[in-house]
Amino acid sequence: MAQSMVTMFRQGHKYLNTWPMKKQLYAYFPECKVIAATRLAIRSMPPLAVVSCAMLLNTFGFDYLPQAIAIGAFFLSLPLQGLLWLGQRADQSLPPSLKNWYFEIHAKLQQEGCQVQARKTEPKYQELAGVLKSAFEQLDQVLTRSFFD
Repeated sequence: MAQSMVTMFRQGHKYLNTWPMKKQLYAYFPECKVIAATRLAIRSMPPLAVVSCAMLLNTFGFDYLPQAIAIGAFFLSLPLQGLLWLGQRADQSLPPSLKNWYFEIHAKLQQEGCQVQARKTEPKYQELAGVLKSAFEQLDQVLTRSFFD
């Protein structure tokens, strides 16, 4: 499904805020590392872009303005690349093994009487993130540990 860039950035930001950052998930999903890197880039790249541009212009003068703009644009694009990857990932359908795991976790949440969204027949990574977040927030550690052993 073709989406606009703005939609993918929004979806990536939503996915970034939905995905649970738990140590149990680091070994199974690249999302944890991408989210950590994206959050770091969101905080650190804008000031780094300003400082690097200012230092370049201060050192070499305004003759190097095109290079300073290119360096600043590069630093500012790094968090956007992370959000774009997350937005694209959130919209992907789950592979069969993860789909079964999604159904299992969803059924366990319903069995325990937890608040959970309606089960999707063709879940995507965004729905998996929501179910995992609900599981970590609403189930105790003994039950969530059983999903990763």
